[in-house]
Amino acid sequence: MSTQTKERPDIAPDDTTDDDRPKFFHYVKKNKIAESAVMGTHVVALCGEVFPVTKSAKPGSPVCPDCKKVYDGLKKGD
Repeated sequence: MSTQTKERPDIAPDDTTDDDRPKFFHYVKKNKIAESAVMGTHVVALCGEVFPVTKSAKPGSPVCPDCKKVYDGLKKGD
């Protein structure tokens, strides 16, 4: 049986704060969040950012301005 090792992507310095919290959270398809958290797969945010889900946003958490702009431009039901 062979195993494969996945390389962890480098995280840009502006993506986190000093205490390892993200500066802001991204909008991602809801059905992909749990899969990413459990399986470690990467998700694609509305702004195009690609990353594995490692943290859960709380109400009032800062939102990525690019994701918010795209989300606000979507029609209801898209």
